[in-house]
Order: sequence, then structure tokens, then C-alpha cells
Amino acid sequence: MSPVPTALARRRRFGWPHRVYSQVLLMQLVIATGVTVLATGLFLAPLSSQLDDQAMRRALAIAETTASSEVADELLGSQPTPGGPVQAEAERIRRATGAEYIVIMDKRGVRWSHPSREEIGRVVSTDPSAALAGHEVMEIDSGTLGRSARGKVPLRVDDGTIVGAVSVGIEYDSVRARLLAAIPGLLAYAGGALAVGALAAYLISRRLQRQTRDLAFSDISGLLAEREAMLHGIREGVVALDAAGRVRLMNDEAQRLLGLGEEATGRPLDEVLGEGRTTDVLAGRVTGEDLLTVRGNRVLIANRMPTDDGGAVATLRDRTELEQLGRELDSTRGLIDALRAQDHEHANRMHTLLGLLELEMHEEAVEFVTEVVGVHRATAEQVTEKIHDPLLAALLVGKATVAAERGVSLRIAPGTLLPDRLVDPRGLVTVVGNLVDNALDAAAGSPQPRIEVELRAEGRAVVLRIADSGPGVAPEQRELIFTEGWSTKELPAHGKRGLGLALVRRLAERQGGSARVREATGGGAEFTVVLPEALAEPGLATAGEAR
Repeated sequence: MSPVPTALARRRRFGWPHRVYSQVLLMQLVIATGVTVLATGLFLAPLSSQLDDQAMRRALAIAETTASSEVADELLGSQPTPGGPVQAEAERIRRATGAEYIVIMDKRGVRWSHPSREEIGRVVSTDPSAALAGHEVMEIDSGTLGRSARGKVPLRVDDGTIVGAVSVGIEYDSVRARLLAAIPGLLAYAGGALAVGALAAYLISRRLQRQTRDLAFSDISGLLAEREAMLHGIREGVVALDAAGRVRLMNDEAQRLLGLGEEATGRPLDEVLGEGRTTDVLAGRVTGEDLLTVRGNRVLIANRMPTDDGGAVATLRDRTELEQLGRELDSTRGLIDALRAQDHEHANRMHTLLGLLELEMHEEAVEFVTEVVGVHRATAEQVTEKIHDPLLAALLVGKATVAAERGVSLRIAPGTLLPDRLVDPRGLVTVVGNLVDNALDAAAGSPQPRIEVELRAEGRAVVLRIADSGPGVAPEQRELIFTEGWSTKELPAHGKRGLGLALVRRLAERQGGSARVREATGGGAEFTVVLPEALAEPGLATAGEAR
């Protein structure tokens, strides 16, 4: 077997870990250990200096105590001998205080006391000039007894005259021993702190392991890349919200459907979209599945799923084309029913015409055919004389035929006059088609079913009025009927209703106009739609001229 896999396995085993929680644990342990070592070092560094200072001050205090005794008088009244009173007093104080040595010297630097008797009468090994000059001295220095912490003070008689000096030394090994004795306790505290930090790091890493699901950093970066590709590649809009209702994420399709840009990220949803059903659906104030909403001229299906952190993810599907197909299917089925009825009526007319011809009543047959053809021709001519836009005129002629077959009288009001200067003919066709369809459904079955359509121009504005003989709209429902998803009819083949009037109002408000309903004269409902900028200025190119 090749040694390469073994080497790779060894590097993988002893190298840097791949899992997120393992890397975090290792980094936390390294940081905790480094901080502990640094804190211990920072504590030990001044501790050594503090112990030195304490030893020197202790030596100085012993020296001051010795100098304040009767040693000065004894020094003047005796000789520097091992058995003299000065040596005896110095040794007594040394044993009582635990000092390494107490040296009393005269102004020449000759020792009058010393732990080693043979040194008495000899000159001191270090310079005593500062103490003999009246200054107190603290230092770490080496002498005949080795390195020590020293304190030196002048020796004065009662009148303040300096007659010598006192030098006291504290063994430096004892100072170092105190430092070394303090290290185990300090390390014990540091070890305890490090153990607590390691335990906390382990608990945090375990929690991180659960939250990241034991992934490696490379896995997380791969997931993020896949998420970005998926979000911006799917044909559904995705909007992610945080717990405060701010937009956390929005893919390209959601920006297109909602008409927003990247600047919406991080802003509150109510501020970005404004008031309306779309905002209520995405914010969760309207609950349910496959909720219908209208944004601009788009019909959207929205679903909202809460997340564990208090936020939510909403998906949006564009149902505009499907809804248009559904409405066209409804219209087609109505037209089929009308054609079926017309087929029966046409058969009856043909039988009547055949009977007149068989009875050789030729003049009556001509009059019968002229009357039948004239009715349809009169309706078409009545529409085209008052409505000059071909799309809108064709729509009303077709709706008149369907209405006639359903037993409803559709007539054009006398005040109707609309020039061929429409800026958006298709938008007006949508408005008129929806309102006429609703009027047909409402008027069918009433005692004298009728629909009256009026279209007139007021400057650049177009005023549309459609009245029917149906049951009308209750006052408390006159605003609800313009809400997306609200309807009193049975569901059609495409499964959704309550969009037509919502689209009518949205198209009107988008142009700065309005759509409202009231009770018609003689009963029924009367819808009035005002489109302020529906007509182009005279002399400008229009959609009709382009056709």
C-alpha cells in the first residue's frame, strides 16, 4: 500500500481541526492559556520588586532602631573589640530581628560590630560615605557575607553630631525563598482559573457544535454559496424578515415582483412597502395559505413560514398570467354558453325563415332577415359612434352580445363620448371588462335585467360609470369589495376570486384616480371610476394611432 494515504491521514489527524466547534475550542484554549501565563508573569514581575523593597525597608527600620539606642555613647566610650559593649548590643538586636548582620562603624569606616568577630576593627567593604554624610540608604548589594538587602543610617549623639553609621543586611536568599514560596500558590490559582476557562470554552464549543450541526468552515462557506445560488436562481420571490420586522434578505425575483431594490435590505417592512394587504400578508397580520395579494399590476400568491429566531420567510409566486387566463376562461365559458343559446335561437330563426319561404311569403322573409341583422348592426354602430378606441369598442360589442344571450340589456348611456387618445387602452379594457362582468353576474336574474355603461372625457381624465339592476352592495361592504380575496361568488374553475375589483381600484389609484360604488338610481349598484391621466394631449401620438 502506498505511504501517501498514511501520511495524509497523519496530517489530518494531528493537524488543524476542520470542524467549527473544534477550531473554536482550540482557539479558546490557546487564548485562555496565553492570558493565564501573561497574567501570572505580570503578577510575578512586580512581586519580586515588592519583596526586595520590603526587605530593604525592613533593614532600614532595624538600622534606625539600632541607631536610636545608646550605641553612639558606647561607641565613644569603648574600643572596637569582639567583647565590647557595641558588639554585644548589635548581636542582641540582630538575633531579635533575624537580620543577617548589623555593622556599626565609626566615621573612618572601621567596624565596631560584625557577626564574624575577626572582621571587627577592619574597614567595611562597601562605601559608607552616604550614610556618614547624614543620608539614609537602601540598596541590594554584595559584601563579605554575600548578597543582601541593606539599610544604612547615620549614627548620631544627643546633639545630632554624626559619630558613625549603622548598616543592617537582610539575607537575599530569604527574599528569593519568599518569592519561590509564593509561586506554587499563584500557579494553583492560575491553574484553577485556566480550568474554569477551559470548561467554559468546552461548553461554548458544544453549544456551537449543536447550532452549526457539526459542520466545518468549508461546509458553511459551501452552504452559503449554494444558498445564494439557489435564492437568486429560483423563479419564486423569497423575503426573509428578522424578529423586528426588518427585511433581512430579498432575492432578485422578490425585488422584481415587489418593485423594490437592494436598498430595502435592513429597513422595516412597513416602511419599504407602505400600508396595504401585501404588507399585512408578509408581516403575518393576515394568516393562511396561498394568500392572494396585489402589488402594482401583479397578482401574487404569498406563503409565510416563521423561523426559530422570531423572524419569518415569505415566498411569493407571480399569478398574474394564470389569473388572466382564469378570467379569460370564465369569459370563454360565458361566451360558449351564449353561443350555445345563440345557436338555438339561430336554429329557430332559420326554421322561421324556411317556413316563410315555403309559404312563398317572400316579402315577410326579407323583413324578418332585415330586422334580425339590423339589431346587431345597430348595437355595433351605437358603440363605435360614441367610443372611438377600437379595443374598448370591440370589448363592449362582445359584452353586449353576451349580455343579450343571458337576457340582460346592455346599453350605452346618452352622455357617452370617448376620443381615441387613450394612453393605456389595455388598462381601461381591464377596468371596463371586470366591471361589466360583475354587472352581468349581478343583473342576471333580476326582474328587468339591465346594464348601463357611460364613458366620458373631462379634459385628460376619463370618467367611467357602470350601473346594473342587481341586488346592489350593502353600505358596510362598499369598501370590502375592493379588498383582494373578498368575494360573494362561488369559486371559479381556477379556484380564486376577489381580484377583479381590487385590480380596478389599484389601476385607478396608480394613476391618481379613484374607484367607488354607491346605490344606483332605481336600485342596484353603480360603480364610478375616475382616471385623471388616461387621455393624451391633443396632437400627441396615442396607442390607438400606433395601432
